[in-house]
Amino acid sequence: MKLRWAEPAATTIGTALIKTLAATWRYREIGKRPLEPPFIFVVWHSRILSLLPLYKYHGLVLLVSRHRDGGYLVDLAEGWGYRSVRGSTQRGGEVGLLGIVRALQAGAIVAMTPDGPRGPAERVQPGAIAAAQHAGVPIIPAGAHASSRWYLRSWDRMRVPKPFAVIDVLYGAPIQIGAGKEGLRQGVAAVQQSLDELNSEGAPGRT
Repeated sequence: MKLRWAEPAATTIGTALIKTLAATWRYREIGKRPLEPPFIFVVWHSRILSLLPLYKYHGLVLLVSRHRDGGYLVDLAEGWGYRSVRGSTQRGGEVGLLGIVRALQAGAIVAMTPDGPRGPAERVQPGAIAAAQHAGVPIIPAGAHASSRWYLRSWDRMRVPKPFAVIDVLYGAPIQIGAGKEGLRQGVAAVQQSLDELNSEGAPGRT
């Protein structure tokens, strides 16, 4: 029998450990451009943990899965000042998309994982692109490379930077999404290409 009653305690302990670990990480940002909100950050699901501490207390909005695992992410992110919209491309997708569009229309910066919440890993799904198209905002792809990390046995092989890791954060050029189905199709392809380049081990700009 699963001990669901123990989950709150486990979540609290896990969140505290991650925050302690994250306090040792150091960041180098490459290719960052000044850009006024609203806009959407996109990053692969496997690298979201690497980036969360960098933007703590900036009031970013996250699209978080309705799955129980998403609840754990909400606990961690809200402790760092993030706001959340629950939903995904699979469960509660329309509700999540509507919440994201409303947040963007109110001037927010939104962070999304276009391959989440359950994959396929590193394959862009249209949710983030559709949200940008509806709200008329650009998408900023980002990559994250930790100098040392662990890999979890999850569908995306989630990366957890080790203590005192240096994390290179690379930013792509803003991507504007055109109108209609063709704009959506081209947007998916452009975001896929940019994320592939930024997250490759030989990404330009890294030392």
